[in-house]
Amino acid sequence: MAWFVLIASGMFEAVWAVALGKSEGFTKLVPSLVFVVGLIISMGGLAYAMKTLPTGTSYAIWVAVGASLAVVYGMLTGDESVSLPKVLLLMGIIGCVIGLKLTS
Repeated sequence: MAWFVLIASGMFEAVWAVALGKSEGFTKLVPSLVFVVGLIISMGGLAYAMKTLPTGTSYAIWVAVGASLAVVYGMLTGDESVSLPKVLLLMGIIGCVIGLKLTS
């Protein structure tokens, strides 16, 4: 269960990161509210997962999932450029997350 919660909270990290960018310095209400809710869910899930999973592994996976999804979202919306090196590096991050799971 902790692994599922950890991955889900990493997804919410991407949600709050994107919302933070769209909030324009907290001047837009809806993205600011999405940021706060996403942050609470994300941090709560990370804290829950860290009850049973090692801190370093949990944090690395949480960041990797959130960062990867934020970049993919940016690529899909056109905010980020798409290039072969970026895609390969994202695949490397995902591969490392899978490796951490398999060795834990």
